Amino acid sequence: MTLKLYVDRMSHACREVIIFCKLNGIDFEEVHIDLSKRQHLSPEYREINPIRQIPAIMDGRFKLSESHAILRYLACAFPRIADHWYPTDLYKRAKVESVLDWQRTTFPRGSDSYVFYSVLGRAVGMPLNTKAAARTEKNLIASLALIESVWLRKKVGFCLG
Repeated sequence: MTLKLYVDRMSHACREVIIFCKLNGIDFEEVHIDLSKRQHLSPEYREINPIRQIPAIMDGRFKLSESHAILRYLACAFPRIADHWYPTDLYKRAKVESVLDWQRTTFPRGSDSYVFYSVLGRAVGMPLNTKAAARTEKNLIASLALIESVWLRKKVGFCLG
């Protein structure tokens, strides 16, 4: 049975799961859930994810939501996935968990808000908010600087521990 991904590519959380699957050769069927049409609120989608958020997966009869839970599941469910994605070593896994938590809690304060205030807000009929865009751009730049100075520093040579 094919893995089904319930996604809208406008969501970075959905793109994370899609990219992981593609990088690791995981076959999947992409089921588009159009957020702009509120398809995530439909009774049909509620059967997939009662929380009504994306992404979600269905692997056989098993259903799961939340992008990082999905990534962890996929890394463990498919034996051919390289250990570096979600290491069995406790210390290395803790480093991956740290990055996943930071990415979910800190990074969006800049990235999501900046994209919303500078691009997506206008796409849904809201006026451009240049003050908010400028404020959130500073947060985005600070977050990107952390990525470069902590996870991509030359001494380490790679991201995610």
